[in-house]
This record gives sequence, structure tokens and C-alpha cells, in this order.
Amino acid sequence: MVQQQAAKEVIPLLTPYKMGQFQLSHRVVLAPLTRCRSYGNVPQPHAAVYYSQRATKGGLLIAEATGVSPTAQGYPEAPGIWTQEQVEAWKPIVDAVHRKGGIFFCQIWHVGRVSTYEFQPDGQAPISSTDKQITPAEISPSGEPVMVYSKPRRLRTEEIPGIVDDFRRAARNAIEAGFDGVEIHGAHGFILEQFMKDSSNDRTDEYGGGSLENRCRFAVEVVDAIVGEVGAHRVGIRLSPFADYFDCVDSDPVALGHYMIQQLNKHEGFLYCHMVEPRMAMVDGRRQIPHRLLPFRKAFHGTFIAAGGYDREEGNKVVAEGYADLVAYGRLFLANPDLPKRFELNAPLNKYDRSTFYTQDPVVGYTDYPFLEDGSNNDDSTTQA
Repeated sequence: MVQQQAAKEVIPLLTPYKMGQFQLSHRVVLAPLTRCRSYGNVPQPHAAVYYSQRATKGGLLIAEATGVSPTAQGYPEAPGIWTQEQVEAWKPIVDAVHRKGGIFFCQIWHVGRVSTYEFQPDGQAPISSTDKQITPAEISPSGEPVMVYSKPRRLRTEEIPGIVDDFRRAARNAIEAGFDGVEIHGAHGFILEQFMKDSSNDRTDEYGGGSLENRCRFAVEVVDAIVGEVGAHRVGIRLSPFADYFDCVDSDPVALGHYMIQQLNKHEGFLYCHMVEPRMAMVDGRRQIPHRLLPFRKAFHGTFIAAGGYDREEGNKVVAEGYADLVAYGRLFLANPDLPKRFELNAPLNKYDRSTFYTQDPVVGYTDYPFLEDGSNNDDSTTQA
């Protein structure tokens, strides 16, 4: 009966969509989620189980943030894609997703100053736009032990092209590994935002100062380099102009967002812009998303993905209203590997366990969330991938 009723209902999130050369069967996207289970920064076979569990024919998955170089690291057991060993380790994971008919993008990042001496080669200082240290938090937003980040080293002007080249090589490696494209991580206080936002960019060279053009120069050069390497049709970017993570906040986030959209639009066929909502607000006693991304969505020429606390109802609403083309889900997709099916049937959702988000166990809190049909983890043949 539930299935019959669901079949009669037009569910906006489950309508097809053409994203560039990719034909999507629905609009529910797996958001990039750091999971800390790539031992020694090398992706592991259990990741093939995890991602293929969440893959559907014509569904878009974005892999967890993946380091572009040895200095890009700031989290335990996070994956990289700067060595051939890492490229080879990603291949069976990508293959497992493709066997399910999924479309798989690799999010590439550099954490910049969101790191410590312990994560850096030879114990050196993390690199950044600045030498200002991140203010120690009293409590971690995720409930994890508070990290005290090391004092960073301000990149010299002549070093910046080398970091741009790290991103370019990582994009090339991702395509070699079989990914359908790459997402540039330009959000949440990591290195690109450290340059873009005026709270963390105190430089006086051509990559700093008061102008948006200077502060965004590094990010724009990264975009240009990656587009030149793999083609605009394979490239997306994640931006969070309203976010305030790791002492990274901008005095005019609207101007920042619009400037970056203008730069993306210079590349004909630039695939997508994945933007994070402002923090959710209380409206009439209910947590609601302020929906301040609409001007960016209207300005951008490609596919627009919205992320940030969405549920089924809110996701359907923004797709139906044309506010976003696709909606990225993080915690809900983490805990519900068959999330599109549950949305289709309006079925109950598994509750996520925050305490296992960033642990290193290859199963618990990773591949053991049950599927709707039979309560199993539905590993199928992907366990051997």
C-alpha cells in the first residue's frame, strides 16, 4: 500500500536531471563526508563497500575530501590522491560504484592551517594564507576531542603556484583512478577559504589585501588549472561564503559568493557549484533553512547543488521551486545507505551515531547501517572489490 501510494506521488527529489554529460536518475546526492578510515592516507577495500552501498544507477556520489599533497593533511587516516599507490587503491572503489551505475566525483582538498605539526612532513608548520593560529575551541561542534591547531606558516608568494599545481595533478590522478570528475573543496575554512575570506587573509601581496580579486586569486588559479587539465565538464566546486569555520569568516559573504560565481561562469560548461546554506534558523518554532542561496543559483550558469541540514520535505520543496537542481545529504545518507529508496517510500530513517563519524573502525558506524528491505547491510559482491 505504501509503495502504491508513493508511486502515484510526484517526488521532486526523485525526478531525473541532466547534469552536463551525466544523466541522473534522481537528485539526492551523497555529500562529501570525511570518514577517517584510509589507513596511512591510502583508501582501503572497505571503502568500496561503503560507497557502493550508497550507489544507485544514475545517482551522484561525491567522495570524502581527498588530500592533494603530503602537506594537505589535517585529519587522521584521511585519503590522498597524490601518489600512484593511492591512485591504484582508489580504482577498485570507483569500479564498485560504477558497477552499480553510480556517478562518482572525487573531492580534492588542502586543509591549510587546519592541521598540526604531527600531520605535516618532517613536523613542519602547516601552510596557509597567514601565520595567524586558529583560536582553540572550547568544545568541538562534532563532540570530538578539541584539536589545538599548530601555528601556521604564511606561504611566500612564489610558493603559491606550486600548491596550485598540486591541485592540478590531483585532478589528473582522480581521472586516472576512474572518477567521473572532481569537486574542488573551497569551503569550510580550509586553504582556499583561508585566502578568500578577509578574517584569515592578512596578506599584502597580489593574493591578499582588501580586494576580492586578490583574495580569490588563489582559488581562481586552482579552478583555471584544473579546468585546463581535465575539462570544465568534469569539474565542480564547493563553496560556503556564509560559513564560519576555523576562524574563517568574511565581512561580505554575498559579494564573495557572487565574485566566485562570476569566475566560474567564465569557463563554458563548468559543471556545478555546490554551495552550503547559512546555518539553520528557528522560524515559528521550527528549524528552517534561511534560503539565502537563491541569488547565487540564479547567477550560476551550470548545475546548482544545495547542502546544509536538508530533510526529505525541505529537499523536495527546493527542487520543486527551482531553488536548487540537486540536494546533497550528509548525515542522513551516512546512516541510510538506501536514502533515495527511503525518500521514495517516505520510509523511516535510521538514526546516525555521531560518536562513530570519525572513528577508524572499518565496519562500525561505516558499513553496518541497515538497509530498508531486509535489515542487512546489503554488501553483495562489492565486498570483494
